[in-house]
Order: sequence, then structure tokens, then C-alpha cells
Amino acid sequence: MATTTLPHYHLPLHTPSTSSPRRRRRLLLLPTSSRLQNPTTTATTHYPILPPAPSPSLLVAEEASLVPRRTHRFPGSVAPPRLPDTSGDLYVPADDDVLRRALEVRRAVAAEALVAALSGGKVGGLTYVKNLTSRMGAFVDRVVVGAAAMRRDRPELAHQSFNARARTYIQESGVVDLVKWFKHNSLTYPQIAKVVCSCSGDLEKVRRMLKWLRSIYVKGEFLGRVLAKGESLMSRSFEELEEIIGYLERCGVRRDWIGHVVSRCPELLNLSFDELEARVQFYTDMGMNEHDFGTMVYDYPKALGFLSLEEMNSKVQYLKEFGLSTEELGKILAFKPQLMACSIEERWKTLVKYLYHLNISRDGMKRMLVVQPTIFCLDLETVIAPKVQFLQDIGVRKDAVGNVLVKFPPVLTYSLYRKLRPVVIFLRTKAGVTEDDIGKVIALDPQLMGCSIVHKLEVSVKYFRSLGIYHFVLGQMVADFPTLLRYNVDVLRPKYQYLRRVMVRPLKDLIEFPRFFSYSLEHRIEPRHKVLVANRINMKLRYMLPGSDEEFAQRVREAVERRARFEAGEATPETSGAPKTPTGDVEGVAAACQDSVEED
Repeated sequence: MATTTLPHYHLPLHTPSTSSPRRRRRLLLLPTSSRLQNPTTTATTHYPILPPAPSPSLLVAEEASLVPRRTHRFPGSVAPPRLPDTSGDLYVPADDDVLRRALEVRRAVAAEALVAALSGGKVGGLTYVKNLTSRMGAFVDRVVVGAAAMRRDRPELAHQSFNARARTYIQESGVVDLVKWFKHNSLTYPQIAKVVCSCSGDLEKVRRMLKWLRSIYVKGEFLGRVLAKGESLMSRSFEELEEIIGYLERCGVRRDWIGHVVSRCPELLNLSFDELEARVQFYTDMGMNEHDFGTMVYDYPKALGFLSLEEMNSKVQYLKEFGLSTEELGKILAFKPQLMACSIEERWKTLVKYLYHLNISRDGMKRMLVVQPTIFCLDLETVIAPKVQFLQDIGVRKDAVGNVLVKFPPVLTYSLYRKLRPVVIFLRTKAGVTEDDIGKVIALDPQLMGCSIVHKLEVSVKYFRSLGIYHFVLGQMVADFPTLLRYNVDVLRPKYQYLRRVMVRPLKDLIEFPRFFSYSLEHRIEPRHKVLVANRINMKLRYMLPGSDEEFAQRVREAVERRARFEAGEATPETSGAPKTPTGDVEGVAAACQDSVEED
């Protein structure tokens, strides 16, 4: 009978019974000769052909998989995964991944313990507590570290689970009472979370800090803002803080202003005394006195405590390129310290380029900066450009827009729909200015755009209409002299009464020369009228009032000579010509003699 040769490590057809799978596995590793009880039967026994046995490494892995897993006794303890070793086929635990997963689990457990503690302390609803806890990551990490340290530092708590130690740490830290205190002082949960993470749960120091902030007049609704943005506030001593406050008082910031200043710029309390002194010196070197510096800090505290000295110096040097002196720049910054918050690249350079295309020179930009520094704080696309386009739409020539802006820079600061458009509509409807003349009126006197309709323009229009001036006639007068509507009625009334009662002039003279109201009654109108009466001559208002006193005296002499020649029969009113003067033609002798004027 033919025999079949068995390969090594193949299981025979009949094997002794084994007591356990482990014993059967060991038999697999024995040589064939050791597994056969009677070697002589090898030639006569038939064995089936079996598949190859698995490799030893797989057998080791299979045996390791039968080892019972460790029971997890506390949250955060995870079973170590086994990864292939680079040196062979054996598996080794991944320590970094185990630690990372354990830390994540413990942080989650600590966060749940914090939520339970805050909810049990009746801090707020569940949603509020969860939102608050989600922002307190630093404090949750502190709970994890503190609970782990308790196991080593406090033997009485070593037998407790991580959950119990985390609850103990949260209770002993006083965080629940601290959150209640902050919520009572109107702090939002983001502010509470930031302060809790920065104060390390020291409730007593926080209370002392709140009491000190109230002593410098910080109001309740700003306490959280100061504590949240004062990053190093909790780490500073009260002596350092009092030194900073005292220095600000000596520099012109009143004690009752300190709360307002600190509330709007808590970063001031983060500065060291040397940094604060350097910033104050930066402004005092520009000629600011204590009053100017104090009002500047009160108006915009960030000008002192928010920007770095490098940024402040770069902005000052850029503004000086307009031709401003150091003293002028100091006055501008005292009036509008918000300039220090504007970007050179994003705001100033684009604005200067735009003004240059409107034919505004550097001197014009300097005047705009001196008269209305707010313009350099406005947005070009949303604020300035629409108003320039509006001026062009109402008829102001493109080459005259720049002159309008230089003459009256505040026009760019007014609201387009609540100020500029209503004024134009009033001039067109109530003041009688035609559509063709409205652009001319605004170009000649852009200050009209800044007048109040109710308290100025409407009052002036009613006064002129009460004199008997028709609607369309008033429009012609305004087109000839737009400033007419800007005078107070108390100034107009005595001049009109003098014209009608003393000078005995008709209303027509006023309509022809509305600039009459621009001259002083005491220093121009009365003295020149008396000269005309004394010389028994008469002139139109347009020749009587303009020009200097020497030019007026020359016109009077010429009028007197013409009258003398007429009386001597050397000339007639029809043939006598009126000589030219720098201000215009003087009336003929006949016209001068037609109306008689009584003396005062």
C-alpha cells in the first residue's frame, strides 16, 4: 500500500484528546515525530492533506486577543490600542493617542461637572450654563489638572474617582459664587467666562477689584468690559493702578472723568507707568496744555491707550506733510483725536487722491483739515463721494465743486437726505430760486447748506415776504446775493428801517442792490449817507456803499463838480457823461438833482 509523507507541523488524522484549546495550539508547534505515538505506523496510516499552518506571529496575535480586557474603573481610562511595530510584526501601544483620548474624556467629564455645579447653584437656565461653560475652556483645564493633583497631594481623596475629585475642586474654587457675583453686576456670559479664566477663581480679589473700579467712577454696566479687556488687570497690585490714575489726574484728566476713560479704554490699565508717561509726553510735545490733553483723553481715550507709539508717530508725520506745524497739529488732535484711529493706507491716501482729482491743492486740503478734521475720518465711498455727486447733480460745475468743499468743508459731514436735500428743496420752493440758479447759489455761498431751515432760512424768507417782496423777486435777490438768507432778522430790521425812513429810498433800490444788508449801519451806511446829504447829492446804493473811503470821496467830488458845471450852464443832464470809476458809473447831475434827501 502506498504511503503519504506528511509535511512537518501537519495535524495527524487521529490525535490524542487535549484538555484545552491552548494545549491543542501547543501541539501544533511540535514536530511530527513527537506527535506520533508509534513511529512504525507511519508507513501504513493514511493522513489527509491539510492547508499550511498560520505563521507564528499570527498565532501570537491570536493568543493575545484571548487575554481578558482590563475593566475601566473611572472615566478617562481607555484601552490602549495596539499598533504595528516598525521593527517587526508585533503590536505596541500608542502612548500619545492614549493620552490624548484620556485628556479629551477627562475634559468632557470636568465640563459636565461644571455644568452640574452651575445649574445646582441656580446661576441660570441650562442653555445659559452650557453657553457659559463652552467659553470656559481654560477653567475646565484647570479643573482637570487640579483634580489630578488632589490624588497626589491629598491622601484622603486618593481613593475617590476623577468625577468626585473634579466636583470637589469646583466647589472649593468658589466659581459658582463668582459667576453669581458677575451676573448680578450685569456681565454677559462671554465676559464672565473671560474674567473667570483670568482670575483663577480668586473671588475675594475680584470683589476688591470691583470695589476699586467703583471708587474711580466706573459704572456698573462697564465693570465687565473693564475686567474682560484689562488682560493684566487681575495680576496688578492696587498700588500700581493708583499710580497710573494719579498720573492721569496730574496731566489734566479729572478724577470724575477717570471712570469714563477707563470704561471706554480698559487697555490704559494694562500699560506700565513708563509706557503711559511716554504716550503723554508724545502729546504734550505738540503744545497741548493740561486742559487740551484732559478733554482729548475724555473725548477719545483710545488715542492714549490703544495704539502703539510707532503708529502714532507715523500718523503725525503723514499729517505734517500737508504743511501743518506741530502746534497746529496739536490743536487738531485736541479737537478731533479720532484721527489717530484712521488708517493711512486705507483711508487717508485714497481720500487725498480723490480730493486731488477735484482740483483741490495741498493748501486747500490743509484748510479742510484745520476747519473740519472730521472729513479725514469719513468713509470715501459711502459718505463723501455721494455728496460730491449731489452737488454736481444740482448744477454746481465740476471745476467748482473743489472750491465749494474748500470754502465750506462741513458740507461733507451733513446728512445727504436729512440736511442737504431738504435745504435745496426749500430754496427751490420757498425762496424762489430757479433750477438754473440753484447751482450758482450753492457755489457762491455753500454755507447755506449748513443753515437750519426752521430757525434760519424760513424766518428770513418770511421777513422778506413781509416787506412786500414777491416770491420770484426774492429768488432773483438770493441768486444775486445768496448770503442774504443767512442774516439774522434783528440785523436786517434796523438797516431796512434806516433805508426807508431816514434815507427815504424806495424798495426798488433794495431789490436792485440786496448787498445793502451786508454793510455795517454804524460804520458804513450812516457816515456815507451823511456825506451825500451834506454835499446835496444822491447816488444809487451800488455806488454809495462799495469801495474804500478814498474811492467814495473821489466819487463825491466828481458828482459835486458835475453839479457845479450844470448850474453854471456848461453842461446839460443829457450831454453830461458819467465818468467811469473803479466800482462803476456815477449818476449824472440831472439824476442826482431829481430826488432830494432830507437830513437826519
